Amino acid sequence: MTSLAAVIFDLDGVLIDSEGLWNQARMQIADENGGHWAEGAQRAMMGMSSPEWSQYMHEELGVDMDPDQISATVVSRLERLYREHVPLLPGARQVVAAFSEVWPLGLASSANRPIIELVLQLSQLSERFKATVSSEEVPAGKPAPDVYLEAARRLEVDPERCAAVEDSTNGLLSAAAAGMTVIAVPNQEFPPAEEAISRAALVVDAIDQLTPGRVEDLAGSTS
Repeated sequence: MTSLAAVIFDLDGVLIDSEGLWNQARMQIADENGGHWAEGAQRAMMGMSSPEWSQYMHEELGVDMDPDQISATVVSRLERLYREHVPLLPGARQVVAAFSEVWPLGLASSANRPIIELVLQLSQLSERFKATVSSEEVPAGKPAPDVYLEAARRLEVDPERCAAVEDSTNGLLSAAAAGMTVIAVPNQEFPPAEEAISRAALVVDAIDQLTPGRVEDLAGSTS
């Protein structure tokens, strides 16, 4: 039996209800800077790293800004919103606290590094995570496995001994490609594809349904 050695969480859509905020900020910037908004654009960008989605907005959506400027503007707007209110999902803080008492925790997020640091600081969760990775720090964003593999490396744990908690199509595929035990908390606003959900060993409706006991049982049943 392979014992579970670490748990790695996604941020957006798993711990905070933020995909709609990203969507709104990107739509506004596209509208203000000569771009257009395509159906499915937000779903396509979920999981992309900041260099990837800002390039997508520039090239595919026609936003008349340098990609670096697009990324910085989106980050600035989200930072302002988060300083007013961090949209933690119900039970997220309690789940992270409970899991951190059992395993070292990692965070593998597509959010920019400043956003990760701000959210964890404002929600008083910084000390709960032993390692955090932004996909802008690895070669490719989700669905590539890079961000999860890097989180496991920083935790000094084999990827096969990690569980990953994800909500989106690209996130679920990324964690599965990294060889981790995948737990799905399907995003309600932008539901993941059935193909991606099928890669999960456990599917729950909300983050507050997760307990260390359920994940320990899952690790045993999938070994």
